[in-house]
Amino acid sequence: MNEYRFEQENRERWSETEKLIRSSSADARLVASRYSEINDDLAYARSHFPGGRTEIYLNRLLSTAHSKLYRSARKRPGRFLTFWTEDLPLLWYIHRRYLLLAFVFFLTAAAIGVFSSIQEPVFVRGILGDAYVNMTLGNIEKEDPMAVYKSMNEMEMFLAITINNVRVSFLTFIGGVLGGFGTLFILLQNGIMVGAFQYFFHEFDLLWETVLVIWIHGALEISAIIIAGGAGLTMGGGLLFPGSYPRFYAFRKNAMDGLKMVTGLVPFFVVAGALESWITRLTDMPVFLSLSIILGSFAVVIFYFVLYPRAVARRKLSTHISGREAPAGA
Repeated sequence: MNEYRFEQENRERWSETEKLIRSSSADARLVASRYSEINDDLAYARSHFPGGRTEIYLNRLLSTAHSKLYRSARKRPGRFLTFWTEDLPLLWYIHRRYLLLAFVFFLTAAAIGVFSSIQEPVFVRGILGDAYVNMTLGNIEKEDPMAVYKSMNEMEMFLAITINNVRVSFLTFIGGVLGGFGTLFILLQNGIMVGAFQYFFHEFDLLWETVLVIWIHGALEISAIIIAGGAGLTMGGGLLFPGSYPRFYAFRKNAMDGLKMVTGLVPFFVVAGALESWITRLTDMPVFLSLSIILGSFAVVIFYFVLYPRAVARRKLSTHISGREAPAGA
């Protein structure tokens, strides 16, 4: 499709968006849905018509929509609730490509950890440390490989783990300042560690037993670290790929989005810390109960970070300016 045809097919929808933005009584949720639409159009224009008039026009339109969206958001009542039910899901949807990139990169790093452990037996010691490996070997000999989770007072463990996980998530996000490379480095470290960790227990035929214990808290904890990586890549993307925005403006805008995203992970780290401190230590838990917690945690992650944001976006896109008719192309 050439640039002229692209303009002709979408001009009516863009004009409606301009009218919506100029309206003083515009529904903020509808503005948000149009913001998502224009963001996708701009990405297409940047890819196929870089530097063209369409990119410049859509960039200006997106900037105006963004300003109105967050200006309206600050005025809405119930901001605490809408932050979790609308604002964050919208950000998950808008920056879904960065979240996917963080997920794929983490899985690749975990695969590297497994492969390296297979190729070089001492690799696990280099990653996990001699002290941890020796302690765990001792616990395996005592037929209690997960004894490390029982060695600390519950409340002290909860505070230490939660504070550390929040610290790591914010460091992962801040790594985006380096164009996302700092974020990728932290994801690489954590992914390799997870891969090496799981392979270590696989060597002793304890993989399934440890999965049933470790992933009780790991489902939320690891998922949140990956999403923090997506937030960091969002900030880095603004720096490296500003498009027709001024670079500092694009960086600042994406940094604010990423900060909201990583802040939204704090409750998940709190729950993960509570599970690790009070539940993970129950290593004799019935398999059904353990699987229920693990699968339930993954279900929450998939719903809130993948399915629900799509549903929010579709709901907004299905609303016309009048609030009753579907927009063209929806």
